[in-house]
Amino acid sequence: MKKRKVMSVILTGAMVASSLAACSSGDAKGSTKKDSKKVTKVDVTKEDKNTLSVYAWDKNFNIPALKAAEKAYQKKNPKFKLNIIEQSQSSDVETAITTAGSAGDFTTLPDIVLFQDHYFQKYVTDYPKAWVDLEKSDVQWADFGQEKLSYSTIKNKHYGVPVDNGTVVCAYRTDLLKECGYTIDDLTGVTWDKFIEIGQKVHKKTGKYLLSMDGAGNDLPYMMLQAEGVSQFKDGKVNLTKNETLKKIIDKIVEMKQKDVLYLANDWSDYTDQTIIGDMVAGVMNGNWIIPTIKQVKKNEGKWEITSMPTLNGEEGYASNGGSSLYITSNCRKQDLAKDFLAYTFGGGEGKQETYDKALEDGGVITTCISAGKSDVYNKGVKYFGDQAIYSKIVEMGTHVKVVEQSDFHYVCREQVAAAIQNIINGTKTDAALKDAEKQVKFAMEK
Repeated sequence: MKKRKVMSVILTGAMVASSLAACSSGDAKGSTKKDSKKVTKVDVTKEDKNTLSVYAWDKNFNIPALKAAEKAYQKKNPKFKLNIIEQSQSSDVETAITTAGSAGDFTTLPDIVLFQDHYFQKYVTDYPKAWVDLEKSDVQWADFGQEKLSYSTIKNKHYGVPVDNGTVVCAYRTDLLKECGYTIDDLTGVTWDKFIEIGQKVHKKTGKYLLSMDGAGNDLPYMMLQAEGVSQFKDGKVNLTKNETLKKIIDKIVEMKQKDVLYLANDWSDYTDQTIIGDMVAGVMNGNWIIPTIKQVKKNEGKWEITSMPTLNGEEGYASNGGSSLYITSNCRKQDLAKDFLAYTFGGGEGKQETYDKALEDGGVITTCISAGKSDVYNKGVKYFGDQAIYSKIVEMGTHVKVVEQSDFHYVCREQVAAAIQNIINGTKTDAALKDAEKQVKFAMEK
């Protein structure tokens, strides 16, 4: 994402923040793009016929997953080699595409790039000649959740093969809930009103908040809206002032803040370091890449469990926040090899289980491939979460995430809605705050 604040942490046998899920790896959350080091260019003409080059970031998360795929594909092609060119963060990949596209010369790109889901549609819009579609491939599209595929499907053509899973988890301290007379079932399939009621009692008795979030890069509105099947955009246009569901959700966010149910941190670092690692909360809601951050508090091992989200009407809610996919660039001279490699491994082919099991064990990457999430590795209980089989549960929850309209201006909108919420908390009327936010997003979209 933009203004990267990297939260990549090694945690044995568990998951590590994806870029964001990718959304969290590269950035955890800000909104101002900045370039980092100069990307390493690769001359694909010098590679042999069994080698593919790929740009990827995060040596503890995405890169172990790619190495797992390389090893799995070598069962089919023993001579195969994946030349992984590590980037410091996800913005490096975006910079490489921008530089190549601006020059009208894509020969500086590798065969494959790892790209954040929320960003891809913008880069197809800006640089349509940079990409190769995957229509003529053996990727098992039906084996993936439609919401995940929606990011990389443009004009009914598939471009990306999913790597990691951004499904939102609601994690709760079951020991603190018990202290207040509740279980995790009391927070499963509940309304936001019930959530607030429980949160007030938890804070009064334990002094801990049931929820926290980065107030500047506030992901709550997006996640809560998606759980309702609603977007902040409609027919390609920003939709805030006439979005009644958004207004109801913002009302709940403001109420949670006022009643000490929600703690809004000043920035991403405060959110992760102070509220989660600092043990201020009895609950965490975000893309599942947040799990390694939760696990840093060693004394709370065995005291957490995960479940689905609350909704306005009390149905179990599901959303996704973050994640990344692999894309073939137009500079790839071995497109058949690249397509076969992706289909065989991450794309649900014969090597999927070896790829995804090892990716989970070595890097914490959770698949969105539905059948791959049913293995013994995925169904193994996780000690930190009271031996709950959280990985298979996350994959299953991901199948229920509703597809909502996405936009190239997702992060611009997130920043403006976050600012509107802060203004509302400080006394501005909701309609006035959203009117200003919508105006700012429109201005950015019209540039």
